[in-house]
Amino acid sequence: MNKIIILNGPNLNLLGEREKDQYGNVTLKEIENNCKDYANLNNINLSFFQSNLEGELVNQIQKSRNDQDGLIINAGGYTHTSVAIHDALKLLKIPIIELHISNVYNREEFRHKSLISKVANGVICGFGANGYLMSLQAINKILENENK
Repeated sequence: MNKIIILNGPNLNLLGEREKDQYGNVTLKEIENNCKDYANLNNINLSFFQSNLEGELVNQIQKSRNDQDGLIINAGGYTHTSVAIHDALKLLKIPIIELHISNVYNREEFRHKSLISKVANGVICGFGANGYLMSLQAINKILENENK
C-alpha cells in the first residue's frame, strides 16, 4: 500500500468561497473526501494537510521524507515565493507532483514562475478540482513503475 500525502497551502481552506471563477464551487473538504474515496478504491494510504503557514508546510515536507512514498503539493501562493518549501522538497527522495487548480499560465505574470517545478516529477494545472484525482493517479503510477 503506497503512502501518499497531499499538502495544501494558504487560502485553499477557503475553496468554495473565494474566486469561484478561478477555483469553482468545490470546497477543500469535498476534494479531500473525493481523494480519500479514490485512495480507498486504489489501495492508497492517504494523508491530507492544509496550512496557511509556510513553516508548518515545511515541517510536513520534512516529516514526509521518512513516512511517505509520494507527495502532492498545491502550495498556493507559496509556489512563487517560498525558497524554504523548495529546499525542503529538494531533500525528498520520493516522487513529487506539483498541483494547481487553475491554469497559472492564464493568470497574472507572477504566477508563471514556480520554485517547486524544478524539484517535482510533474506538474498538473488547470483542471480544477479534478487535478487532485489526476495527481493521485499520476503519482500512484510513478510508484507502481518504481516497484516493478
